[in-house]
Amino acid sequence: MKREPFFWITISCGVVIMAFILLPLIQLMTSPSLGMLRETIQDKDVVRSIWLSIYTAGLAALISFVFGTPLAYLLARREFSGKRFVEGIIDLPIAIPHPVVGIAILSVAGKNHWIGQVFSELGVRVMGSVTGIVTVLTFVGIPFYLNAAKTGFESISPRLEKVSRSLGASMFSTFVRITFPLAWRSMLIGIIMCCARAISEFGAVVIVAYHPMIAPVLIYERFEAYGLRYSQPVAVWLVSICLVLFLILRILTLRNAKEI
Repeated sequence: MKREPFFWITISCGVVIMAFILLPLIQLMTSPSLGMLRETIQDKDVVRSIWLSIYTAGLAALISFVFGTPLAYLLARREFSGKRFVEGIIDLPIAIPHPVVGIAILSVAGKNHWIGQVFSELGVRVMGSVTGIVTVLTFVGIPFYLNAAKTGFESISPRLEKVSRSLGASMFSTFVRITFPLAWRSMLIGIIMCCARAISEFGAVVIVAYHPMIAPVLIYERFEAYGLRYSQPVAVWLVSICLVLFLILRILTLRNAKEI
């Protein structure tokens, strides 16, 4: 069967895009030798920064899960005036330039704002602290969790919840026993997406908390001070972590598709 020209155009564009994405990553992953990678992962500063990235990203994902789940459920189950406006606000962190995110957070958490003054009186420091890092990572990561969880809740028939309520179960009991078990995979996908997005954040973090250093900031500092040779191995380890997260994400997404 003869292929039409449009078919070859689609194939050509696909090859160009795949090459555009893969070539820099392949070059990055293959440039450092195994000895350099081994030496890098034995560096206490590198290990500390990577673990700090994982720890703060995990906290951001946990916060998104705890506070974002009720809102995601509300958006999935209720129609109300201003709903589209709320959804637009939720997606704002995706579109805002990341240095602006850092400046915005400091504007609220600084001593010139009443919230910052309350934090200061309580002994909570945002700038140059783990608290500041977690705040930034939650800000940039929570839209990914909310959208994934909302999609999961929307995929569940409201009839199942109505049956549970008609049998005398409370709204909370219905959510825990019916909705949560059916939507957990979508929620886990959202947590992974939030965590992966948080691990990769740089622009906002470098403004709010240059120290203590998370991995992206350490990579930037080593690149500025020593060039590619000393920044590449750290980048390889960070990319490897992100690849593991996205591999888990793809497996869960594939299982979701099969169940549907």
